Amino acid sequence: MVLAIAGAISGYSAIDRNFFPSFPGPSVTAVAADEGLAVGHVSMGRDSVIIKPLSIPITPLVSHAPVVYIVSRGDTLESIGREFNLPWRYVVWSNPVLRHMPLTAGWPLKLPPVPGVVVVVRSGDTPASLAATYGVDVSTLLGFNGVRGPQLTPGTVLVVPVDPAKGPNLSTGVPADPLDPGQFLCPIAGGQIILGFGPTAFALEPSFDGYLHFHKGIDVVAGYGTPIVAAAGGKVTATGYEGAFGLRVEVTDSFGLVEIYAHESQVAVTVGQEVQQGERVGYVGSTGLSIGPHLHFQLEVAGMPTTPGPLIGC
Repeated sequence: MVLAIAGAISGYSAIDRNFFPSFPGPSVTAVAADEGLAVGHVSMGRDSVIIKPLSIPITPLVSHAPVVYIVSRGDTLESIGREFNLPWRYVVWSNPVLRHMPLTAGWPLKLPPVPGVVVVVRSGDTPASLAATYGVDVSTLLGFNGVRGPQLTPGTVLVVPVDPAKGPNLSTGVPADPLDPGQFLCPIAGGQIILGFGPTAFALEPSFDGYLHFHKGIDVVAGYGTPIVAAAGGKVTATGYEGAFGLRVEVTDSFGLVEIYAHESQVAVTVGQEVQQGERVGYVGSTGLSIGPHLHFQLEVAGMPTTPGPLIGC
């Protein structure tokens, strides 16, 4: 038996491989081992396989998680915004408590890692409703936060990246600030500012922040009855007479800041109405503590007067 097997093996070795011409083998190119063969990004040599170096990014990827910042003594909205390269209105936008309470040392603030807003999902919120509110695509909202389903769990913290060139939307879905996103428009086009925000020698102004006389807003002079428009889009939260303001309109803008338009002769909006930036809210007058027709424009955060900065178009 052993001899028969041995004979069969030796016979097979003598068979001409060309006996099966219809089954050719794959074409093989012989390469000397010491010459090496390059295939794509792999070099094959005599002793080893070497992976050619690839370009690997060394810049860290942008985090999609909210930043938690603990307020320190002496912090201001402006200083926090500068530190994180965010408009300070985005700081208020992401922390609604700041609309009612001033900055307090030790408080944790949630800040977006990119221009946008940190949102805590409430009952009834959907990707579509949040996307409409903040003026983004649903795919952007879901993709940035790694959400794969249409359902959102109340209490979930999301980061909504917002295009600063567009800004947020009103609840109606229209852009809140279509004229100058991220900036305050002059409430009186081409109006002249006659008194700015800050300490003043004008004796009619009350004391504030350690100063004997302090102007808490910006005065823009204009003729009686001149139209006044919204510096930023939002919802009308108050109208009517109030002390030294006289007849005034209050608009809480899309970032949660209260804009006050004082000394009006006539109001052009009602409480609860939503207005876009540039939409008429009233007319210049001289009601309240005023010595002539002008607009007193005041911005408040947590009830505290705050400078609005440049007014585009004044």
